Amino acid sequence: MANQQSTLIDSISRERMIDTMERRVASVALTFGIAVGALILTGCATTEARISNNPEMYQRLSPRDQALVSQGQIRPGMSMDAVWLAWGTPDQKIPGERRGRPTETWMYVRYDTPYPSYGAPYYYGPFDWSYIPPKFPYLSKGVTFSSGRVVFFQHLPPPPP
Repeated sequence: MANQQSTLIDSISRERMIDTMERRVASVALTFGIAVGALILTGCATTEARISNNPEMYQRLSPRDQALVSQGQIRPGMSMDAVWLAWGTPDQKIPGERRGRPTETWMYVRYDTPYPSYGAPYYYGPFDWSYIPPKFPYLSKGVTFSSGRVVFFQHLPPPPP
């Protein structure tokens, strides 16, 4: 009888161990899948991806502007299409007026952790702690157009820690 109980306990222990290993494998697979998905989606937001998905738009640019766009840079006088290829879709578009002419300003927001975490948990509220650092939005760059051409642009530094 004792031998049967020992065999039964060994069998249950083996099943639990297999179940635990299966859960770990599933967890690793899910994490890997999420990471690959994030890389694919992030890859679509690159200058190279926008150029390759819109070759006719890129070919309409001057050689000078093609070189700048390929490096993710812009210049005064560039078209809206060139800026979109270089910097992507803005987070906000603001209509305005300059010298009696309509303008449009594109604002780009970046999300960043402005300070090191040193492995300490972050406090988000009562009973809400996390080791994942919070991401804070800040305005990173902006460009103003008049008559469809760049009249002003600026890169802004991240906020101090």
